[in-house]
Amino acid sequence: MDDNGVRINKYIASCGVCSRRDADTLVERGDVTINGKVANPGDRVFPGDSVKVGAKLIRQSEETVVLAYYKPYGVTCTERDRFADFTVKDAVKYKERVTYAGRLDKESEGLLLLSNNGDLIQSMMKGSNNHEKEYIVRTTKPITEDFVSKMSAGVFLKELNTVTKPCEVKRISKNTFNIVLTQGLNRQIRRMTEACGNKVASLKRVRVLNVTLDGLKPGEYRVLSQKEVNSLCKECGNL
Repeated sequence: MDDNGVRINKYIASCGVCSRRDADTLVERGDVTINGKVANPGDRVFPGDSVKVGAKLIRQSEETVVLAYYKPYGVTCTERDRFADFTVKDAVKYKERVTYAGRLDKESEGLLLLSNNGDLIQSMMKGSNNHEKEYIVRTTKPITEDFVSKMSAGVFLKELNTVTKPCEVKRISKNTFNIVLTQGLNRQIRRMTEACGNKVASLKRVRVLNVTLDGLKPGEYRVLSQKEVNSLCKECGNL
């Protein structure tokens, strides 16, 4: 934080409390105070200010922490659904609050990155940054050259009324392909696959930017080294 301060929603996100959007909601509800006064949207936080969410004093973490977590099938990426059977928050017990960047469907598995740095999370999730995410997908029917060609070129998704960005698709075996996306539309791979006449049987994310799933088993997580964090921040423009 510099002498010009930082917007209250960005400050809350950088403390790892929640996303900027959710921070706006907290502020609008009157749940946030700056130096004992109820905060307003657009207020700025300056060095030495005391910020509380409810009764809890929050501070920016001095060190960025990033976890690489192998989300198993059946775990839900949510912090809002109280009816979800088992969430990422239930699964990952870390000493400080971390939030995931880029959700995976309950029916999908694979790499999920979590961090205490809200700005880094925002950068990783911003679609215009074109960050790569790599998946291995098994389908119910054989994969044809026509399927690969259509998926690679971009697919019109009627439900979302949009055409997906061109992407890299490679056939691995009879019913398995590898795909690298630079956008994150809702259930994008499943929608693309169905639009091209096939269906997803299983889906695993194996890479996000420079971080891979290597060495992790379902349900496990590891803390990224400082070198990995610096590299990730650099790719995201946060260094």
